[in-house]
Amino acid sequence: MENKVYKSVVIGTGPAGYTAAIYLARASLNPLVIEGPQPGGQLTTTTDVENFPGFPEGIMGPELMDNMRKQAERFGTEFKSGWVTNVDLSKRPFTLQVEGIGEIVTESLIVATGASARYLNIPGEQENLGKGVSACATCDGFFFRGKKIVVIGGGDSAMEEANFLTRFASELTLVHRRDELRASKIMQDRAKDNSKIKWALNRTPLEVVGTGMGITGLKVKNNETGAEEIIETDGLFVAIGHKPNTDFLKGNVELNDQGYIVVKPGTSETNIPGVFAAGDVHDMKYRQAITAAGSGCQAALDCEKFLEGSMTHDWSSTLSN
Repeated sequence: MENKVYKSVVIGTGPAGYTAAIYLARASLNPLVIEGPQPGGQLTTTTDVENFPGFPEGIMGPELMDNMRKQAERFGTEFKSGWVTNVDLSKRPFTLQVEGIGEIVTESLIVATGASARYLNIPGEQENLGKGVSACATCDGFFFRGKKIVVIGGGDSAMEEANFLTRFASELTLVHRRDELRASKIMQDRAKDNSKIKWALNRTPLEVVGTGMGITGLKVKNNETGAEEIIETDGLFVAIGHKPNTDFLKGNVELNDQGYIVVKPGTSETNIPGVFAAGDVHDMKYRQAITAAGSGCQAALDCEKFLEGSMTHDWSSTLSN
């Protein structure tokens, strides 16, 4: 790796990372984007995206992400593939250790590594992502209008998603492996008052049953009897939480008790001057492509403003960065 100091580096390539790169590149900051093993993020596992503005007929998730990447490239964004294993944010410029690349030095940093949905890791689950299995009711609920839906989970998120999905489902079954729910009482009461929600408690999911073109059911074990059952369904929504991709930041940036980056309200600023957060890596509430893209814009603008009077590198002696 050549001894080069970047003005700005973006870690992550979902809507937040790509949007930040577009804005940084158009501001002549020549950003470097470090993309991990799944360039494009969670949207690359989504089929039709119908709620992203500008596409009246909808667009495939991978195509949307590819278009964002090309737009960032058009304005001069540099891309490198690697996995950030460690960061030193104790002084500027910052130093990143990237597996497959080596050391990268940068004046500013935008973290847009997202949050990964937690899945069950049972047979048939990953194979049917985008073919009936989803972790986002807001994104995909519409596609199951008039169909049978199963929601898996016992927390507030599961109750919220189940209530939301009854707008579309002809029948909805909530599956939880215990006989008691973890959700708050108010969220439990709302779900129990919803006549469209059926309950399959004390059931352990074993397998997603599918045809290759879609799913037909969820195989579960009745924990009381030990018997296996098939719950017929056209759509399966896994609502057991998300894990922010911030392990590499621990001890460097302030995180909350769930691992999400803490930002100054109304900004993308972290507790480290020159380090910014964008997208689901700090957004515990909305987790939508459009809100991630918007926060990518915010992070880039905050970063640009920060850099105006904060350079530590002598750019006059650098031909191209």
